[in-house]
Amino acid sequence: MPTFTAYTTLSEQARAEALGEALEALEPAPTGVGVFEMEDGSGLWEVGAYFTEAPDEIALALLAASQQARTFTVSELPETDWVAKVRRELAPVEAGRFFVYGSHDADRVPEGRVALLIEAAMAFGTGHHGTTLGCLKALDRLLAAGAEKRAVIDVGCGTAVLAMAAAHSWPGEVLASDIDEVAVEVAEANVAANGLEGRVPCLEAAGFDAADIAAAAPFDLVFANILKAPLLDLAAPMAAATAPGAHAILSGLLNEQADEVVACYEGAGFRLEHAERIGDWTTLTLVR
Repeated sequence: MPTFTAYTTLSEQARAEALGEALEALEPAPTGVGVFEMEDGSGLWEVGAYFTEAPDEIALALLAASQQARTFTVSELPETDWVAKVRRELAPVEAGRFFVYGSHDADRVPEGRVALLIEAAMAFGTGHHGTTLGCLKALDRLLAAGAEKRAVIDVGCGTAVLAMAAAHSWPGEVLASDIDEVAVEVAEANVAANGLEGRVPCLEAAGFDAADIAAAAPFDLVFANILKAPLLDLAAPMAAATAPGAHAILSGLLNEQADEVVACYEGAGFRLEHAERIGDWTTLTLVR
């Protein structure tokens, strides 16, 4: 079955979200619509849709014009077995003591390593991206320094790989939360596949406001591998939800965005302990 994509960009979040809603009413209807803030520091928003038959390009042009967006770029994608492709291309990832792998590489897990299984079909947040890899390396540094953490949360958990790594590192529960229902389902599946049911509760929640999260505070370690804008919004709530001496491991940041985030968190009562660049991305380790 052929797949068609249609993408455009525009500068205002409200218009981007309105365009995403309008796309859902198109005929032929898209099988999926996404609205995302671009991670290149441009301030632009990307709106995209997938179709199983060629979309009406005139209707797309009218919708784009109605929200002052660029003309949609429409492409037909070749048929691809994406799970097989991921299995071929995603080799295991090593980050200090941690070894992240798919089930197709189960025979490659070295002895004495903390093994984290992430299925190929759930590949976002496997450790291959510089942000996730940076967070795992930051956790490994804390452990090497003898850190002991009792209350831990992974905000914007994705696959929950960071929460699971923490659960392997210390006793007790590690909360994993995400605003996306599908991400929470993926996290739960990975937690079960790693035998960590009951150790890593997965919640659909934003920030620190949910009752279960508030009840578990104050935290002494927070992971937040998200994007610059939500990280800036979380600075004050994170300070309120953490104990003195707590660590925050933050990522999802382009290198040129790191200084602004550090300044914001310093204003909220944190200090920078370590910053690591991996490719275009920076991971920050902060102490409250």
